[in-house]
Amino acid sequence: MTAILPPIDLTGGTILSDEVYARIGEAILDGTLPAGSRLRDIDLAAQLGVSRTPVREALQRLERFGLVEVAVGRYTRVTEPTETLRNETGEFTAYFMGNALRLALQRCTDDDLTGLARELDAVIASADREDTLSLFETSSIFFEHVTKLTGNSMFIGIIREASLTVQRNLRGWKPFLACPISRAEGYRRLRDHVTARDADAAERELRSLHGIG
Repeated sequence: MTAILPPIDLTGGTILSDEVYARIGEAILDGTLPAGSRLRDIDLAAQLGVSRTPVREALQRLERFGLVEVAVGRYTRVTEPTETLRNETGEFTAYFMGNALRLALQRCTDDDLTGLARELDAVIASADREDTLSLFETSSIFFEHVTKLTGNSMFIGIIREASLTVQRNLRGWKPFLACPISRAEGYRRLRDHVTARDADAAERELRSLHGIG
């Protein structure tokens, strides 16, 4: 591992183990720690300025969701997502977020709905520009907000743990790269369904955008 991660400076009551998990996960997402990188807990701990315990906990969490693989006594390294894994992640996202969106539209306030529409405007703008990186970022913001608006601790907890893996695996996924014009049109339809609080139509459109008929 040659990448250097900046030390952690905890503020605002952040939990150390969560911050270590997020920091390593973000380094995997942005390519600081590319696929195949060997990860040594002693090196990561020294760079982040923490003990080895929260680093080991973070690596275990990352392993559970497939961002790293561990061969006991041999290596711990960043994984390379396969096309099969990308497709499975897209399927998971479509069904999970479809259900979350249904709950959110049933429970959110009008102000919340305005916020969702504004976030979808950003998604649509990214699709119109054919800016894949921005599309990932803006759609991730939208999905995170939707999950919070469910008010369901199980939904929130699952996506908190899985969000890094979802973002990593869907980068380079064919349904996100193909037909940007039709994707922008799909997000416009999704926005219309969301603002109308039409949960059935919104869920169908979201699944269609992820290649699930």
